[in-house]
Amino acid sequence: MSIPRIAIGTPAEATRPEALKAALAEFFSTFIFVFASCGSFIAFEKLTGGSVATPEGLVATSLAHAFSLSAAVSAASNVSGGHVNPAVTFGALIGGHITLPRAALYWIGQLLGSAAACAVLDYSTGSLDSATFALAAGVIAKRARVLEAALTTFGLVYTVYATSDAKWGGTAPLAVGLLMGANILAGRAFDGAAMNPALAFGPALVRWAWKDHWVRWEGPLIGGGLAGFFYEYFFTPHTYQPISPADY
Repeated sequence: MSIPRIAIGTPAEATRPEALKAALAEFFSTFIFVFASCGSFIAFEKLTGGSVATPEGLVATSLAHAFSLSAAVSAASNVSGGHVNPAVTFGALIGGHITLPRAALYWIGQLLGSAAACAVLDYSTGSLDSATFALAAGVIAKRARVLEAALTTFGLVYTVYATSDAKWGGTAPLAVGLLMGANILAGRAFDGAAMNPALAFGPALVRWAWKDHWVRWEGPLIGGGLAGFFYEYFFTPHTYQPISPADY
């Protein structure tokens, strides 16, 4: 029983048209997702004068995350695979489904897409304060890291793997979106439940608020990597073959 190897690839792959198109697709899809999800925080507080930390706010923003992520993943699935999350890309890299140069392009596209979305929101609304991700009182960074890794991102990346098989008929965008919305309800009150380094990166960059930002990277990357490893090791150990992003 062998574990799939990480596909290192070659530097020349980063200049191939199909790889650049995939990175551009990740940029636009991440822009769509971050604009809608972060915008929902701002809109809720603007319209109600209340906090998104209320039960009503959690429901509203979880729906916005679920719908926007499903749409963003669907929009890019035929070009890049619709990762829209550096942790998903990392899980695919660990599983051998994407090469390192292409993964780097995806990460660049995702981070730039998030930054662009938040810059537009900041200009349009004048504030992104309510869209930043912060730890709740009494929640320490180490615990938040575990929450991001085990309870959120691991589930997201595992679901991507599990539902990307052709026999599921393309249900991955819906499944991932629904799980994202559910995890907002479960984790928002504790650590903000970003579950996505790109989603946390845009607001942090625009507002220059980096406190505990490392949690948004370490937790999701650990969870995404473990999900890719376990799914490949336990469920597809004998059927591994490198596939193009459009195939999953």
